[in-house]
Amino acid sequence: QVQVVQSGGGSVQPGGSLTLSCAASGYSLERSVIGWFRQVPGKEREGVSCLSTATGSTYYADSVKGRFTISRDNAKNTAYLQMNSLKPEDTAVYYCAVHPDYVTVQQVCTMLSPGEGHWGQGAQVTVSS
Repeated sequence: QVQVVQSGGGSVQPGGSLTLSCAASGYSLERSVIGWFRQVPGKEREGVSCLSTATGSTYYADSVKGRFTISRDNAKNTAYLQMNSLKPEDTAVYYCAVHPDYVTVQQVCTMLSPGEGHWGQGAQVTVSS
């Protein structure tokens, strides 16, 4: 049985940093596309960043370029989203998802539906002074 378990998140002041983790069990992240998404109530889900573990290709939404970094740890079968210089507009519930790599990072980040791939449970990130 595939499980994707997220950790991290929380509250931070503007300019601060947080790291989200996404640990997969029953599913190897090798040859996968890992995606981080966020959603604010009343708004559409946004693909924040995606990584192809086979090619190393990455995708970042314009709103987070230069501030967020996606990565993974092969030994731990875990993906991460390092978020720096956080802004109040980054406040959202963040989800990770993993998908076989027959799709591109852009396809995952821009088109992946909740019924595709394997999703984590979500983590609240609040950026406020």
